[in-house]
Amino acid sequence: MARSFDPLPGTLVLTRSDVAGLLDYATCEQAVETAFRLLGEGSASHPAIAGVHVDGGGFHVKAGALRLERHYFAAKTNANFPANRDRNGLPTIQGTIVLHDADTGYPLAVMDSIEVSIRRTGAATAVAARRCARAESRSVAVAGCGEQGRAQLRAVSRALPLARAAVYDIDPQAARRLADELGAELGIEVTVAGDFRAVARDADVVITCTPSAEYLIAAGDIAPGTFVAGVGVDNPHKRELAPDLLSRALLVADVLDQSATIGDFHHAIDAGALTREHVYAELGEIVAGLKPGRRHDDDIVVFDSTGMALQDVAAAAVVYERAVAQGAGQRLLIGG
Repeated sequence: MARSFDPLPGTLVLTRSDVAGLLDYATCEQAVETAFRLLGEGSASHPAIAGVHVDGGGFHVKAGALRLERHYFAAKTNANFPANRDRNGLPTIQGTIVLHDADTGYPLAVMDSIEVSIRRTGAATAVAARRCARAESRSVAVAGCGEQGRAQLRAVSRALPLARAAVYDIDPQAARRLADELGAELGIEVTVAGDFRAVARDADVVITCTPSAEYLIAAGDIAPGTFVAGVGVDNPHKRELAPDLLSRALLVADVLDQSATIGDFHHAIDAGALTREHVYAELGEIVAGLKPGRRHDDDIVVFDSTGMALQDVAAAAVVYERAVAQGAGQRLLIGG
């Protein structure tokens, strides 16, 4: 019998600010690493995903279960409406995570999903970078200077001894704001790039976290030995990394089935450039020690990060347990 963390009745309701105060970046990375390790060891089932497209946007649902100190199930529903800010004054992405006790089905918490999504996505890049990037990596190029760009730069700066970063966005002012903010925060040189492909060629680590529908970089833009994290592609209509780059690299998927369905890898399959057998590993296999993160110093390693539901389960469990311990959130009685 799993021990109970919460002796009180009701379902906790946690806002975005609640989640942000309860989920620090370092703990989130530890939780995400555990999720990948359990999957790689075969101690967790592969998660599920569903997508629904509507006019102007779409919804995706990611769900999975993890047996941690308690057995948890979580389902995240995110809405993605790119024109929301201009048309409606609302965020592009909005959503919730519902966390259940996986032994009884009881809904333990309903929480805003945005901070969990931002932080666990950055955490996955950090987990991959620690194992797949060259240990001496000093420079990073980042495309996409929104909230995820900030999370990615914070994450990789904890994983590697970075000294400098070049950031790019189609909105140069967004790039300038990120450079000014994180240069001071992280204590590294952060410059604004006008040509992402040019700075990618000179970087040890390259990260793309955009909603692009066109390829941002190709094989000729990446030097030998570079670690590339493609983070922005989480539905079949987005694309960031060209098929020839993936075919030249050691390709690491967060979840192979997802990558082959909604990641940059699926575009390479559709183009006839690659097959599923080209994938070197799932990240969980590397975290579990079943495969090395790279075979040679000059390997290009590409991490196709589509966002795994077990990351959400692990991070949401941290938020919930801390909320209970600290008395955070509001309680709602369901089914009474």
